Amino acid sequence: MSKYLINLIQQGEHQTQDFKYCISDSRKIARSLVAFANTDGGRLLIGVKDNGNIAGVRSEEEYYMVEAAARIYSKPMIDFTTKQHFIDGKTVLEVMIKPSPDKPHFAADENGNWWAYFRKDDENRLASKVMLEVWKKQKSTDGILINYSEGEKILLDYLENHEKISVSKFARIAHLTYKQAEQIIINFRALNILQDCVGDTRIDYSINESFDRQKWDNR
Repeated sequence: MSKYLINLIQQGEHQTQDFKYCISDSRKIARSLVAFANTDGGRLLIGVKDNGNIAGVRSEEEYYMVEAAARIYSKPMIDFTTKQHFIDGKTVLEVMIKPSPDKPHFAADENGNWWAYFRKDDENRLASKVMLEVWKKQKSTDGILINYSEGEKILLDYLENHEKISVSKFARIAHLTYKQAEQIIINFRALNILQDCVGDTRIDYSINESFDRQKWDNR
């Protein structure tokens, strides 16, 4: 038996690991590839059921399905590596994806629409507008211009005394439009001043522990 594979399976599904019993549609696999590439990277174990039981795959066929997911149904294309594991006469295909410098990546759905996903625990979730804009800014070579105005100060002051804030809450307390509040949060998030607080129904924002407010104020 492969001790390496058994150890992986015993971990269950989590932030950087997903099980797939089989591949019936490359577009569904593309969602997982995109979510991993847009977040922390990860691995797919194909031929493993959700409960950890090993079903095995026909490795060549499954490989070409993964390749289609990465090359045809992901935009931009996603790089991946694979490894085969043999256990009890069955084959498990391990697909490994690194965090991508080219995010956001998008996956095609059955209607030809393209959606960006991110990984949260053991789920692939749709990326928010803020996430998409942050990824684009972080990839851009244009830099990020911050006008340290009253709105920015209100946001930082609030987060010094509260754990987190939503875009709508920030807009209300700072007397800004939703779009203005959203843009400030996008800029702060792109500079890693803020971090995501992903909940069940929305994403809030909190101060990144590494942020030095005093140094920022003295700039």
